[in-house]
Amino acid sequence: MSQNKIIPPSDFIFTASYTVSISDINYGGHVGNDKVLTIMQEARMQFFQHHGYKDEVSIEGGIGIIVANAAITYKSETFYKDELRIKIAVENISKIGFDMLYVIENHTSGKITALGKTGIVCFDYQLKKIATIPTKFLQILKQGN
Repeated sequence: MSQNKIIPPSDFIFTASYTVSISDINYGGHVGNDKVLTIMQEARMQFFQHHGYKDEVSIEGGIGIIVANAAITYKSETFYKDELRIKIAVENISKIGFDMLYVIENHTSGKITALGKTGIVCFDYQLKKIATIPTKFLQILKQGN
C-alpha cells in the first residue's frame, strides 16, 4: 500500500479551531474519514475570513480558488466534542496556485489527528478559467514563507 508523504513544515501562517460535532461522527464512533476534508475546508475558510475575505470564490476582482487535489494521512481517532486546532502552512507558490498544508491537532487528547494537503488554483468564476493569484492575496500567502 502506498502512503501519502505529507511533511508538515515548521512555519505556519494561521491556526484555526474546530469543535467536533455529532454529524462528524461515523458508525465507528469517531470522526469519519470524509469529514476530515470538511474540517480542512472549515480551517481554510477561517483563514480567508481572518484576512477579510467573505468566502473562497470572491477573493479579489472576481478571482477565487478551487481545490485541484487533496491528500490526507490519518494519525489518530477523534471523538464527539473534541477540540481541534488546525495549523495551516503554504508552500509551492506559483503564478496561479499553491499548496496548503494542514496539521490537525486534537487539543483534547494532545495527539495529531491528521495531516492534510490541498493543491489550490486561482480561478476566475466569471470567465470560468484559471487565473493569476491576486497581488494582495499573494502577499498574505508569502507572509509565513
